[in-house]
Formats: sequence, structure tokens, C-alpha cells
Amino acid sequence: MVLHRLTDFDPNYHESFEGNDIKGLGVYTDVSNKEKIGTVSDVLVDEEGHFRYLVVDLGFWIFGKKVLLPVGRSRIDHEANRVYALGMTKEQAEDLPEFDEGRILDYEYEEQVRGIYRDSKYGNQPIAASKPSQSPETYSYEHEPSLYNLNQENHQTLRLYEERLIANKRREKTGEVSIGKHFETRTANVSVPISKEHVVISRVTPEDKGRVVSPNEANFREGEVARVEIYEETPEVRKEAFVREEVRVQKVVEQEMVETEGTVRREELDVNAGNLPIEEK
Repeated sequence: MVLHRLTDFDPNYHESFEGNDIKGLGVYTDVSNKEKIGTVSDVLVDEEGHFRYLVVDLGFWIFGKKVLLPVGRSRIDHEANRVYALGMTKEQAEDLPEFDEGRILDYEYEEQVRGIYRDSKYGNQPIAASKPSQSPETYSYEHEPSLYNLNQENHQTLRLYEERLIANKRREKTGEVSIGKHFETRTANVSVPISKEHVVISRVTPEDKGRVVSPNEANFREGEVARVEIYEETPEVRKEAFVREEVRVQKVVEQEMVETEGTVRREELDVNAGNLPIEEK
């Protein structure tokens, strides 16, 4: 079987796990003991992408040593960001062959790893009874489910959902203001002073009335006419256009808080264990 590092097999594997990256999780010996023994530094998968081993850096237990933990001997708890190495003891960790990232993971090396986990002298957890009679050509991970199957009993996750109100805004047209102009006709009055001429005829008695004039001075002529031109002014009106006022149109945005409400649902956990003790974290 050819094994690959998870990042080499799928560089974008993070997108498939929705943020639940197993790399970097702390490794603990047991759910009840809760002793931290190391950190998951990498994951090894087979050619079909199935998890086969967790590479555990035992810096907390054995400085500088990395070992392989078959996925069937682990319990992954994403909620607590932990991985539990079921039944792992320090003696077992010391006997496991060291994992070197540069070495070839051949069948013989995996058999050394599997041999430690098969050996019943380590811990009290149930493990595979004996080494299966296989060869490099016929061996299959499915033959040892206790080592390579993700035990659903130890890995099941119950998700509780709740609904939230997500506030958003939608821009809607509520109306339209149309602004134009038109003209109105009205009668305007304006006062203009004008002058009118008229003839005033005055008959005046001269002071030397009765004075005798000479025949040459007395010039009697028939048809003599005195002409006086008479003028008067008439109003003349013309129109001029000028700017009376300016109308400026602009939009003003006002902010206000609007309270909205809605009905949301939330799931709560129901535990029915009878008289069995249940530990909640």
C-alpha cells in the first residue's frame, strides 16, 4: 500500500473539512485520563484518500519522537479540539518505531507499527487478537478494522442547530419627484409720467390802449394765421427678462434605526440515559 501525506494528496483538503483541520490538534491518552501526550503533526492517507495514520509528535512525552497512530485507535473530538489515543501507554509509545518523514513507509515498517498495537501486553483496551496471515501483496487495511476503521461509536457527532435573524437592506423606489417650470401671464402696472401740451390764448389789453398808430404800423392783412405745434408724450412699454431666483434640487440621505423581529428555532439536547452517569464538558 502506498501512503501519502494529506497535503501531498490534496493541497486543498481544508475546503473539504469546513475549517475542522485535524492537523495541530492536541493528542491525549484517554477520555477519562486527559493527559496530553503530543500533537498531530500530519495525516497519512492511502491512494483512495482514506485516513490510515495520524502522525503524532510526542514532544510532551518523549522529546523529539514522532510515531504513527492508526485512525482506528483514535477518537477525534473537533468540539474540544482534541484527539484521544485510545489505550496508549508510555511503554507502548517508547516501543513504537520512530516515524521519519524521509523514510519509505513499506510493508515491513507498517508491520512493526501494527505489531505494537496488536500486542495485548499494552493497556487494557481491546485490540486485534493476532497478526493476520497476510503478505505485502494480499494485505488490506479492511482486514484489521480495530486499527483502521473510524469507529462510529467513538467518533459520532451530534450537531445542534439554531436559527438566527440576519439583517439586510433592500433598496426600493418609494416615489419620484418631478421638478420643471412653466410660465404664467398676468397684468402688470407701471407708472410713467408724461407731458401734454395745449394752447392757452390770452387776450390782454395793452397799457397804451387808445394810442393812435401810424398808417404804416397798422398793417391790416386778411388771412394771417399763427401756427403753434402741440405735442404730448405717450407711454412706451418694453419688456426685459432677468433672473428672479434660483431653485437648487438635491437629495439628502437620513439614517434611522428600524427594529424588526422574527421567529427563530433552536435545537436543545435531550439526553435519556436512565440511571447511567453522564459527563458533560
